[in-house]
Amino acid sequence: MDLTSLMERKRRPAYVRLGAVSVSMSINQTFFCFICTHLTAGEREVDQIKRNADVHEIHKRTVFHSVSALGLPKLIHDHERIIWLGDLNYRLNLSYEKTKDLISKKEWSKLLEYDQLVKEYKKGRAFDGWSEGTLQFAPTYKYQAHSDEYTGSDGKATRRTPAWCDRILSYGKGMRLVQYRRTENKFSDHRPVVAIYMAEVEVFSARKLQRALTFTDAEIEDEGLVAVIV
Repeated sequence: MDLTSLMERKRRPAYVRLGAVSVSMSINQTFFCFICTHLTAGEREVDQIKRNADVHEIHKRTVFHSVSALGLPKLIHDHERIIWLGDLNYRLNLSYEKTKDLISKKEWSKLLEYDQLVKEYKKGRAFDGWSEGTLQFAPTYKYQAHSDEYTGSDGKATRRTPAWCDRILSYGKGMRLVQYRRTENKFSDHRPVVAIYMAEVEVFSARKLQRALTFTDAEIEDEGLVAVIV
């Protein structure tokens, strides 16, 4: 079953904040959350700080419409399996020339030593406890239009140090990353990335079922919702 068809099942919209769109959904009795974001751009040190602030603000201000007494997730971290994807915009703390040299040699592990996102989640300043697959492909940003060349390679366009701006992270147990790669679509200055996961789902939970069965009219009123019984 592909992601599109999965997200047609039991999906509930969240508030949209700070360039983020989140979807809460359940597969059987396991709750999933998908967050797609576009964080602050820029190569300055202050931009890196703003990106971290964006992440924390998205966590804080993303609220799902739910009936909490039923145990439905209200916040991102109320979910059991979480995927965060998009243009996270974290850069490489390295010069353009040195970056291009390491890219030409395909020394991805060496290049990763300068990756801002890896440094931030290792230090617990953003995405603390999250996981990402190994980056074994070239940086995904910034390309000349309809080209395999990074901007500035011709000495004419404004230089942007290449970086892995486009990322996919996961949080929660019961997920195994099967594949993490980039695609070669040339319709923008980015190269999209793809991740495939295998995820465990709970088919039956007596605890969750009992909580739903003991849900009362008074609890509905407390949530400010209107129930219609047919």
